[in-house]
Amino acid sequence: MTESPERKTGSGADAPALLAVNNIEVIYNHVILVLKGVSLEVAEGGITTLLGGNGAGKTTTLKAVSNLLRSERGEVTKGSITYRGDNVQNLTPAELVRRGVIQVMEGRHCFEHLTIEENLLTGAYTRKDGSAEIAKDLELVYSYFPRLKERRKAQAGYTSGGEQQMCAIGRALMSRPETILLDEPSMGLAPQLVEEIFNIVRNLNEREGVSFLLAEQNTNMALRYAHTGYILESGRVVMDGPAEELRENPDIKEFYLGMSESGRKSFRNVRSYRRRKRWLS
Repeated sequence: MTESPERKTGSGADAPALLAVNNIEVIYNHVILVLKGVSLEVAEGGITTLLGGNGAGKTTTLKAVSNLLRSERGEVTKGSITYRGDNVQNLTPAELVRRGVIQVMEGRHCFEHLTIEENLLTGAYTRKDGSAEIAKDLELVYSYFPRLKERRKAQAGYTSGGEQQMCAIGRALMSRPETILLDEPSMGLAPQLVEEIFNIVRNLNEREGVSFLLAEQNTNMALRYAHTGYILESGRVVMDGPAEELRENPDIKEFYLGMSESGRKSFRNVRSYRRRKRWLS
């Protein structure tokens, strides 16, 4: 039986922190301060969502965790990042993957000239447990993404945006991760495909025990599937808590879901009320 997405069965907020980001600051080019004391936790076996508009700092936070900032001349200048209690901010991205942490980048970034199956197999590059185990996990990926099995011989560059997003998540699964950092999975996808992707995320969390840190602009969808959420604005966490409570928060309803006590508001009107946000006063 398929559960309603509002019913969370992962360990969520009651589980111990698997990943902890502690009061970090991030600077680009030694000048531009992007994150200003961000702290958050990802519970083992839970789905944590990081919400906010463009430029809020969501992608920068994920890249700080996965140590991909250096490629963009960014660095964590204050604070710490720990995984299972160990400081990991000086590890390389490859070392983090071996520890079980992998990022699925915004925009999917498949290898366009490789087939879907070849793309998936690149995710197992760091593994040393033999071809039989890799083949077993490939079939597991296909069980979650049957469309990828149908398209496994197609060049990734000629597949749809939804298929490429599935391929990117499947490629991450091939590394046998404990934690996936998932950046804007709904971007550019039709609503039906967005629902499908989020259902797969929930199933991976519940059945395979994969923890997620999910950066997303689709606040309504993310809060339906997550256990906990953090709201980022201008590089700061301005609100956090259980996803159900955030969904019912009047500020979140008004400024992120476009609704208020008087009903749904237009995006233009909502933006005109930004100065009334209680957390900015």
